[in-house]
Amino acid sequence: MTPTDALQSHLSLCDELYQLALEENRFLKQNQRVPDAALLDRKRALLARLDTSLAALKQISASPAPARPDPVRKEVIEKARAKILQVLHIDRENEQLLLRYSLGVRPKPAAPPAAAPVSQLQRLYDRHL
Repeated sequence: MTPTDALQSHLSLCDELYQLALEENRFLKQNQRVPDAALLDRKRALLARLDTSLAALKQISASPAPARPDPVRKEVIEKARAKILQVLHIDRENEQLLLRYSLGVRPKPAAPPAAAPVSQLQRLYDRHL
């Protein structure tokens, strides 16, 4: 596998991770509970593939650099970085939602009814005097 192919494969994996993070985010917002085991299993499988992809990238980076820079390779690296930042952003939001829903925090109850207006209180007071 060439370095550019490995990077393309890694970018594709980053796209899959982003789509899964978005799916998890939608689930958390709509259902307001911790996701089902199926979603968590898919996440674990993708993370295992990510470990393999990162190991391949480390192996490629250990090899000598090409004599001239490859513009396609540079572009793929930038796209992967941007996608990783998007995944991290969504994942942070998901962690906050997970924390909120796993602790069972309920929405705040509605405010108590407003106090009676002063004029009404004055009339009641005057009646009893």
